[in-house]
Amino acid sequence: MKWYFVIVILFTISCKNENISSSVIRKTPAAKDWKASWISTQDSLPEKNAWLAFRKSFDFTKDTTSTTLRLAVDSKYWLWINGELLVFEGGLKRGPTPKDTYYDEVDVSDVLQDGKNTIAILVWFFGKEGMTHKSSGKAGLIAEIYQNSQRILETDKTWKAIPHPAYIFKSEGPQPNWRLPESNIVFDARKDIPDWVQPDFNDTDWPEAKVVCQGVCPPWNQLLKRPIPFWKDFGLKNYENKMNFPFLSNGDTIKCKLPYNAQVTPYLKVKTKTGKKITMLTDHYKGGSEYNMRAEYVTTSGEQEYESLGWINGEKMYYIIPKGIEILDLKYRETGYDTNFDGSIQVDDEFYNLMCEKAVRTLYVTMRDNYMDCPDRERAQWWGDVVLESGEAFYALDRKADALVKKGMLELMNWQRPDSTIFSPMPSGNWDKELPGQMLASVGYYGFWNYYLNTGDLETLKNVYTPVKKYLSLWKIKEDGTATIRKGGWIWGDWGSNRDIPIIINTQYYLALEGYKNMSDVLGNKKESDSVTRLMKNFKIAFNKNFWKRDHYRSDNYQGITDDRSQGLAVVAGLADSDKFEDIYKVLQTQKHASPYMEKYVLEALYQMEYPDYALKRMKERFSTMVLDTTYTTLWEGWGIGAEGFGGGTTNHAWSGGGLTLLYQYAAGITPTSPGYETFRIKPQPGFLKHIKATVSSVKGEIKVELKNENTYSLNLTIPENTKATVYIPSKYKEIKINSTKMIHTEEKGYNVFEISSGVHEIKAN
Repeated sequence: MKWYFVIVILFTISCKNENISSSVIRKTPAAKDWKASWISTQDSLPEKNAWLAFRKSFDFTKDTTSTTLRLAVDSKYWLWINGELLVFEGGLKRGPTPKDTYYDEVDVSDVLQDGKNTIAILVWFFGKEGMTHKSSGKAGLIAEIYQNSQRILETDKTWKAIPHPAYIFKSEGPQPNWRLPESNIVFDARKDIPDWVQPDFNDTDWPEAKVVCQGVCPPWNQLLKRPIPFWKDFGLKNYENKMNFPFLSNGDTIKCKLPYNAQVTPYLKVKTKTGKKITMLTDHYKGGSEYNMRAEYVTTSGEQEYESLGWINGEKMYYIIPKGIEILDLKYRETGYDTNFDGSIQVDDEFYNLMCEKAVRTLYVTMRDNYMDCPDRERAQWWGDVVLESGEAFYALDRKADALVKKGMLELMNWQRPDSTIFSPMPSGNWDKELPGQMLASVGYYGFWNYYLNTGDLETLKNVYTPVKKYLSLWKIKEDGTATIRKGGWIWGDWGSNRDIPIIINTQYYLALEGYKNMSDVLGNKKESDSVTRLMKNFKIAFNKNFWKRDHYRSDNYQGITDDRSQGLAVVAGLADSDKFEDIYKVLQTQKHASPYMEKYVLEALYQMEYPDYALKRMKERFSTMVLDTTYTTLWEGWGIGAEGFGGGTTNHAWSGGGLTLLYQYAAGITPTSPGYETFRIKPQPGFLKHIKATVSSVKGEIKVELKNENTYSLNLTIPENTKATVYIPSKYKEIKINSTKMIHTEEKGYNVFEISSGVHEIKAN
């Protein structure tokens, strides 16, 4: 058995002898490139939930060259120039590395005018650690304006700065749970500064800003450019349920229906006396069993309007308005990640169409600063979730979504600790536990490699390669040839019962090796690729020798009912060969223990073993309750809600959308086979479905597949320019015509196989 040990030692030595960079993300701009000062207020600020108002008037000579504002804050900001709102919630939650900060670039060419201009910035400083944010511990702003690469304005002591007096730093009652860096937002209109963002506002009495330090300096440190788009702003909209304004509040909670679960900021317009408190929250205020964010507004006298700026999410908005207040209008503003739902899939069974509709809606509400598990309780970048979410996004969204995956990859590896361990969620100020299974999934075949396969982004692959190598070097092989289970911080595996952890972890380890081997091949590291190939070959032998028990996989010390996850993962990892498929299929017909997270891999195994009918049947059976539920527009964390679910029992968990990926990838059959879709496969497995119509917005262009599988078999395909598709038609069809011309093909494991190039093609098989 010692040969296993020798191979691992070689692999580990290779990792340790390489010159390893200390960080993934190149830290730019350099300190010398930032000449502005970090500024704050002269007045003392609360330690958390502080709101700061900054103003600066300046002269500007307009010409035809571009003019750019770049600025950084901890944590969020809203930007007005000459009274026009230019950025609604700028800034990203802090933590491109454990020490550094993101900055934004804003094109201000069209809003600046000849002569006097005024810039106004409202900053929200969280000051609170969270699962998605590492606080710098200090509120501040740095900004510079460049015209044709020449600096024409910068933050310094001539700016005006005050704590915004209307924002109250602490609310009464329940506070958001510890996972969220955001606090409740309380606005007292009696203390407001009307029109402070307008150019003609008199700020003579405002004190000068306090200069904290100049350029790149602690505690904000290096500044890295925002790698994702600014949010899409859908504007103020009416709620779905019609209300006849104006009307008097009777003191009851007003329930306003949103069109779907969305990230929204609530708006109101009322007429009332001073000192009345209005509370705004959603039906997800306690989503996931713990308190999330709410907004409070204390009225002034007369007619007034207000929009709470911190986003919250839900299916319904609740306004708790005291009796006797005249309500003039209630609206909401949806904002979200700037991407489009460019992908589409329709089949002849409405259940699957509804499932995909809910999956996309769930995916979108879990995207913002980062991919998140849920938008209410945590908003956290758990990487097990990210792997499944990114897989859905490659099919269902446009390619602007890819930047969010890339951001998460770089953050994950840039937070790698000196001992080479990685963990998620991060960026984080109050979490540091490694979940070994999720970490293996992140760096493995379905994580980093799938990103490269879909995007062709070689530069990012290069940036994460060495950190991945360092992490995998921590994993050791036992004398029996299987992986030692790293304890990490939490050996989780999955929600639910009957989890055979050794097999779950071993299969994830093998998938991580496959992803790393593929990276090594692409980057030309043949020595490393050959080493890992030998390791994988021997590991597969040992895995089956140790875990295969005549008709199913089971680890020696596992005493529970046979675990369906383990069987599915063994198949998708490539550890189970086809001679075991029939036995595994029998297990998957009776054992159903996986959560919606791991169920994706179980269903994928059924497709890979070519049992598409049962894959569809099991998919419908397992997801039926949440798909057919009419209360929620999103998919759930577990198979039930609240106490009947897993974890916090949230109702908006995008890891439950794996079925969407599988319908595109296997039912419609669209799969990239080389990086960036230069080549791809079209191998439909429709099962009992008779009509499938799918569109994928790939990096090479739009791919369309329409399959009709009734009395005749036909495929209508759109193949992008400069790509090739390998098409698979069941071998029971003996004659294949493309655009009325008979096609020569080869046979491969029950399929007729041929290649086609770009264009629109009509394929008929008889």
